[in-house]
Amino acid sequence: MKKKALSVSFLLIVVTSLMLAACSSDTESSSESENESGSNGGDVKTIDFMHLWPEGSSKQHNEIVNSIIDEYESNNEGVEVEVEILGNEQYKEKLKVLSASNELPDVGMTWSAGFLEPYVEGNKFATLDDVIEENLSDAFVPGTAEAYALDGNTYGLPLELNITPVYYNKAIFDEYGLEAPESFEELKEVVQTLVDNGVTPITLGNKDSWTGSMWYMYLADRIGGPETLTNAINRTGSFEDPALVEAAAQIQELVDMGAFVKGFNGLGNDEAKGYFINEQAAMYLMATWDLPEWTTNEDNPQEFRDSVGYFKFPTVEGGEGDINSYVGGPGVGLFVAEESDVKEEAKDFAAFFVEKWGEQSVTKAGVIPATKVDTSETDLPQMYIDILNDLNDASNLTLYADVQISPGVAEVHLNMIQALFGGEVTPEEFAAEQEQALADEE
Repeated sequence: MKKKALSVSFLLIVVTSLMLAACSSDTESSSESENESGSNGGDVKTIDFMHLWPEGSSKQHNEIVNSIIDEYESNNEGVEVEVEILGNEQYKEKLKVLSASNELPDVGMTWSAGFLEPYVEGNKFATLDDVIEENLSDAFVPGTAEAYALDGNTYGLPLELNITPVYYNKAIFDEYGLEAPESFEELKEVVQTLVDNGVTPITLGNKDSWTGSMWYMYLADRIGGPETLTNAINRTGSFEDPALVEAAAQIQELVDMGAFVKGFNGLGNDEAKGYFINEQAAMYLMATWDLPEWTTNEDNPQEFRDSVGYFKFPTVEGGEGDINSYVGGPGVGLFVAEESDVKEEAKDFAAFFVEKWGEQSVTKAGVIPATKVDTSETDLPQMYIDILNDLNDASNLTLYADVQISPGVAEVHLNMIQALFGGEVTPEEFAAEQEQALADEE
């Protein structure tokens, strides 16, 4: 399967749909099957649902999930939903283990593109085109469900759409007379000023090395242009392209400057985010799935939330990329296990979940859903509105690298990201290892 960066036309459709289109689906979800002996015996059917939004780190998401489950169970007598919740990295690892032992949950969360491939090839995920046709035919922002399709069949129902800005603490910036940078040189000047004053410039949880990958992807885009990294992945280009090597070199320059929190390679993302929330670091690059933290999460003090701003990843002088090009794409979606003992109920629950998530996630969590939402009469946080406006101006959206590529190559990529940030490889070695991994798959 050939992977491509998402086009600006897709982005314009996304924003138009989000801002102007009302959800047209008013499907009432109910289980059509009669009570039969379920997985837990008796007359109750049990749907096992595994997701990655723990209460501690994703409070609003978690609350919405619980409310959707309560409503579904209330509407569907004889059906229960049992939940297992894991953090991002634990979730991915357990999914592999459960897949190998043919014990996947009836409904779970997946990512698009390359992440899907081994599960689809192993016949682990059920096709969901029937669910879309029957329950969600006009529900999704055009282009989002297609990101979960392989060989003409859809294997996931998308929940979110994300771009990745750099969040910053305006109070810290004001204290040192700093402004949001527009160029990479200005970013380095901000970093140096903060370092000189004993302030941690950027928090990063690179133990979960997809976080560091986003820094690398942005520099690849800003130096080489939006197609350079994607072309290396789809094999029309090379990871040893000079722009991609230079992007790696710029990462190491930031590390050498002391730009990142101490011990970043040993910190998980949730730990790293804590440094930003506790105002111990001035900047934090993360996708818009974290918008609730800065807008609606009342566990975070209002004074802190008011001090959070964001800026687009800066341009690099002489580079081919522009400031309106983003790293991002569709976020997580739902799968239904092919071998589920309650497949029809699982599909029904997944359709219900997608519909209700689209209705609630905007106002309750401040996230951008993959379903069409009429925001014209919705009271949204200003940051949310600003993000939507940025999407309207976007020139490109490049899907996260570890999602574009197969899990095997993604593992090499993420290992090399950690080695690059840790100074264990040169930029040239970093590029060569990934080029070899991609070549081995051809």
